[in-house]
Amino acid sequence: MRERFLVGFDPFVLPFLCGMVFVLAYCLFYLVRILAQLSAEDRKKFFKSLLLPSNALKNIRDMFLDCLIHVKLWKRNPNLGYMHSSIAFGWFMLIVIGHIETFMYVPGKAGLFYYPIFFRYFMEVDNQELKGSLLFFLMDFFLLIVLSGILLAMIKRIWRRFFGMRRTTRLSITDHIGLYSLWAIFPLRWIAEGFTAGVAGGSFMTIPINMLLKNFMSNPENFNIAWWLYSIALGTFMFALPFSRYMHIPAEILLIPMKRAGLKVYHPRKGFALAQIYTCPSCGVCIDACPMSANKQNCKDTTVYLVRQLKRNNARRMNAMSNKCLMCGKCQEVCQIGLQSYDIRMNIRERARYNIQLKHNYLASYNPDIKQAKVLYYAGCMSSLTPVIGRSIKKLLSIAKVDYTQMDEGGGICCGRPLILAGKKAEAQAMIAKNTEIIKASGASILLVSCAICYRVFKNEYKLSGIRVMHYTEYFNELIKKGKLPITKGNVRYAYHDPCDLGRGCGIYDEPREALSFVGGLAHAEKERAMSVCCGGSIGSLTLNHEDRKPIVEASISNMLYSNPDYIVTACPLCQKTFSMYSPVEVLDFAQALCNGLQEKDVN
Repeated sequence: MRERFLVGFDPFVLPFLCGMVFVLAYCLFYLVRILAQLSAEDRKKFFKSLLLPSNALKNIRDMFLDCLIHVKLWKRNPNLGYMHSSIAFGWFMLIVIGHIETFMYVPGKAGLFYYPIFFRYFMEVDNQELKGSLLFFLMDFFLLIVLSGILLAMIKRIWRRFFGMRRTTRLSITDHIGLYSLWAIFPLRWIAEGFTAGVAGGSFMTIPINMLLKNFMSNPENFNIAWWLYSIALGTFMFALPFSRYMHIPAEILLIPMKRAGLKVYHPRKGFALAQIYTCPSCGVCIDACPMSANKQNCKDTTVYLVRQLKRNNARRMNAMSNKCLMCGKCQEVCQIGLQSYDIRMNIRERARYNIQLKHNYLASYNPDIKQAKVLYYAGCMSSLTPVIGRSIKKLLSIAKVDYTQMDEGGGICCGRPLILAGKKAEAQAMIAKNTEIIKASGASILLVSCAICYRVFKNEYKLSGIRVMHYTEYFNELIKKGKLPITKGNVRYAYHDPCDLGRGCGIYDEPREALSFVGGLAHAEKERAMSVCCGGSIGSLTLNHEDRKPIVEASISNMLYSNPDYIVTACPLCQKTFSMYSPVEVLDFAQALCNGLQEKDVN
C-alpha cells in the first residue's frame, strides 16, 4: 500500500482517465460550437449576463437545485425525484469528499486528476481518528444513497407503474451502454473499496464487504481486478456519455445561464436550441403527458423522440413529427429542464415552408366601416361559426350596458394564428398588420376576444400600445365583481376546462373559475390548470385526421368527468365544438354558462 502511495499511479486508472479526457474534449468542442452558432447579439447578451454578480449566484443556485437535487421532478413525482437526485447528488458528494480527503492527507497529489476518484486504492488512512472515521462514514453513506437510486432505476425499467408512468422511453444502443455502465460503476466501487477496507479503512458499507471477501485478500489479482473493472465501467460511461441521454449532465450546466440570459430559439438545431437538445435527459415524462399518447401509435411522435431525430438531423422525421403535434404545450409544462419544444417545432415548420408564398390581395381592399366604441369585440372564425357564443356574449354586454362594437361582424380577417402554426410567418404578418390598422382606427381602448386561440396571438404577436387586450373570461369576471352583471348562483356544478392557448399559453386560470363560482359550484377535473388535457381538436396539428383525434378527445372528456359535473364549460369555441361531438353531458361555452345565471328579469 505504501508503494502505491509513493508512486501515485497504477495502469488501472487509464480507462477512467482516457474517458474523462474524451468527455472534457467533447464538451469543449460543443461549447465552442454552440457559442459560435449564436448570433452576435445573443453572444453579447449571454456573456453580459454571466458577468452580473446576481446572475452568477442564481446560476449556481439553479445548477445545484436542478442538476443535483432535481427539485422540479420532486414536485411532480417524488419517486422519480428521489431516484434522480440520489444518483446525481450522491455521486457529486462522493467526488467532493474524495477531493477533501486528497487535500487533507496528500495535498501534493491534488493535481492528479484521477487521484481523488481512486483515493482508497492509493492511500492508507487511519479510520480510528475522528476525521478519518467521519470521512469514511460519509463516503459509505453517500455510496449507499447512490446504490439506492441505482436500485430504483432498475425497478423503473421493469415496473414503471411504481413511478406512476404508463410508458418510458425506448433507449438507443448508446443509451443502453451508458445505462448499464452507470449501473455497474457503484456496485463495482463498493466491491473494490471493500477489498481495500482491511488495510485502507472503511465504514458500515465497505467493512462488511471486506469481511466477506477477506478469504480472497491473499490473492493480489482479485484486488486489482476489482479496481480495473471499476475504472473500465467509469471509462465506458464517459465514452458513451456524449452519444447518449447522459449528455444532459454537462449540457444542463450551460443551459441554465443561457436561459437566464433570455436567449431565444431561432433555429431548431443550432445555438440555444442545440443546448436544449443535448440537455434533454430522455426521462420520458413527456410521453404520458402528451395527449396524443391516448393513441399508442402516436407515442413515437412525442417530444422525447423528436429530440432524438433532431440529434440525428433526420429532416423527414423531424418535419413529420413537428406537423403532427397538437402544439398544446403540455410536454413543455412537465419537462424538468423546461425544453422549449413549442419554439423548436415552430422553427422546424417555418423552415419546411420557407419558400411558400401566399397572396392576400383582398387585404388591401378590405376596409370595414366600424363605428367608434370603447370596447371592440373580435369574435374570430370559430366563435362566428358558433352563433350561440356570439348571442350569449352580446346579451351579457347589453345587460352590462357596455359601449361596444364588433370588429368582424358579417366577416373579417383571421387573427393569423393558423398561418403562424403552419409556419407561414410572412403571410400571417400581412394579416396582423391589416388587423392592427383596423383596431387602432376604431378608437377602442379594449379589444375583447372570445376565442382562446385568437387571444393568444393578439397578446403575443400584435403591438397594440394603449389598447388593452382582454379575453372575455377576464372582462366578464370584472363586470360581475363591479356589480354590472346581476348573476344568481344556481344549484349546478360546472367542470371548467382550461383551453391550451388560454391556460398554458397565456396563464389565465383564475378569472374563468372565479366568474363561474358566481353562477354555480365548481367540479374539479382530474387534471386541470397547467396540467389540463388538450381537447384534441387543436388547429396546431397539421396532419392528425378525425380518427387520430377521437381517442384524444375521449381521454380528455374522461378527465373532465372526474367529479361527475352537470356541465362541462370551456372558454374556447374549438374546444366546445370538439367536446360536444362525444361528451355524454352538455358542453357549454363560458358565456352560455354566465347567461344561465342571469336573473330572470334581465333575461326578459
